[in-house]
Amino acid sequence: MYILFEGIDTCGKSTQIALLKEKYPEVITTHEPGGTAFGKHAREILLQDTLRSKRGELLLFLADRAEHYEEVVRPNRDKIVISDRGFISGIGYALANGDFDFDELVSLNRFALHNDLPDRVILFLTDMETLKARTSQKALDGIELRGLEYLLQVQEHMKETILRLGLPHLFVDATDTIENIHHSISLYLKL
Repeated sequence: MYILFEGIDTCGKSTQIALLKEKYPEVITTHEPGGTAFGKHAREILLQDTLRSKRGELLLFLADRAEHYEEVVRPNRDKIVISDRGFISGIGYALANGDFDFDELVSLNRFALHNDLPDRVILFLTDMETLKARTSQKALDGIELRGLEYLLQVQEHMKETILRLGLPHLFVDATDTIENIHHSISLYLKL
């Protein structure tokens, strides 16, 4: 089973993945970008936010996604693979960057994933107040420096993408307690 944990930075995805990994050590956990050797290099470039071309940024994300699929997801498709981000984020960020067509983005991501979309998606939804509080406690990377309104726009695009594609999903209130969120996710996944 291939499961995506999606959401903008500081929404709690990584915390919940760590809790599941602790409870179910056999689960394979990974992340995009950066879940492969190539991905680590791509992540460094992407988080610096130095690419002038938004198309170049998109293509780097897609290259990482294709490599990640080949190295991590495909060989473990018979196991439980939980990825901290995936193509939903990719589409959400691309749409927030502007001049991209939704259907074209879906087609490119299907190509990168050999048309093997995730079995389930968990999207963490936060609000401006929580986002302000959490981002004030950390150093921001190049993408986060684009602004909180930008991040909330990305979040809305992620939600719309999941709904438009009809993917099996759980929307999580990221402002809730860690324990309540973990309980909701455990019930949903039935691991």
